Amino acid sequence: MDELKNEVTTQDVDPEVSVPTEPQTQTGDALTQGVMHERDMKKETKKQDVMKILGKIGVYLFLSVMAFIVVFPFLWMIATSLKHLSEYYDSNLDLVLFPGGPRDFHNFAEVFTETDLGRYFINTLIVGVASTFMSLIITVLSAFALSRLKFKGQNAFFAGLLATMMIPGELFTITNYKTVADLGWTNQFGDGGWFNAFLTLTLPFLVSVFYIYLLKQNFMQIPNELYLAAKVDGTTDLKYLWKVMIPLALPTLISITILKMMGAWNTYMWPKLTTTNQDFYLITIGLREAFSSADNQQPDIPLQMAAVTLVSIPLFLVFIFLRKYIMRGVSRSGIKG
Repeated sequence: MDELKNEVTTQDVDPEVSVPTEPQTQTGDALTQGVMHERDMKKETKKQDVMKILGKIGVYLFLSVMAFIVVFPFLWMIATSLKHLSEYYDSNLDLVLFPGGPRDFHNFAEVFTETDLGRYFINTLIVGVASTFMSLIITVLSAFALSRLKFKGQNAFFAGLLATMMIPGELFTITNYKTVADLGWTNQFGDGGWFNAFLTLTLPFLVSVFYIYLLKQNFMQIPNELYLAAKVDGTTDLKYLWKVMIPLALPTLISITILKMMGAWNTYMWPKLTTTNQDFYLITIGLREAFSSADNQQPDIPLQMAAVTLVSIPLFLVFIFLRKYIMRGVSRSGIKG
């Protein structure tokens, strides 16, 4: 037994026999792989950073180009309004935004003497405010009925309203013109009847299915439990609408008011089709007729651009100071709580 032990011990310590070191080899491979993986991660991170920077540069470059395309007509309009007529028709200065020489505002002062711009402003303001107010009443009552009241055929009626949004607006213009012509409003309108002119310019487009849908979606966010609790307390529908729903939906109502007023301010086709008396021209028609050239003379484009600039200022101010209400109203109406 002692000889066998000595033989085994001699074999264990024999220097000529190589003993494998597997744990040390695995540790070295793991460290090497870890270092290589870390290098690959750094390279990938740098690559992603470069691609992200290039992506941002591309996005900002695209937005800058698109912004310039949008802003350029307004810059050209303002620059043209500051030119003289002879300067505008000089072929060398047609595309120059800021030509040399002193600039003055003579075109802006001349607009009020050459055109009846004050009357056009007043007519447009009266029609815009009145049509917006009446349209708000119709929109609020319709949205309340469709969102809170229950009646037979409610879903079918609302689906029919939404289906009308698929019909081109030109078809409504034809039917509306036929209606006001049959009522005799267009003839009296041309003879100077202000009441008929007011009805012709406001009534045909008081109902907007899009605004009804927008406000209905906002009303549906208000919990129905509030309405049921109000009915238990004996609150009438109109009182609940005035005290609860309108205050909660105020951002959407402000958005509708702004959009409706801007639409009335910019409308052209319907007043052009129905207006035959210069006393009732809206601002878009007034400017178009005031600067139309019927005797083959060169139109005074700088004077016209000065008038358009004055007309555009209220819309710019409305958008700058009230744009947050427009965005807030539209975003709240798109989410049903």
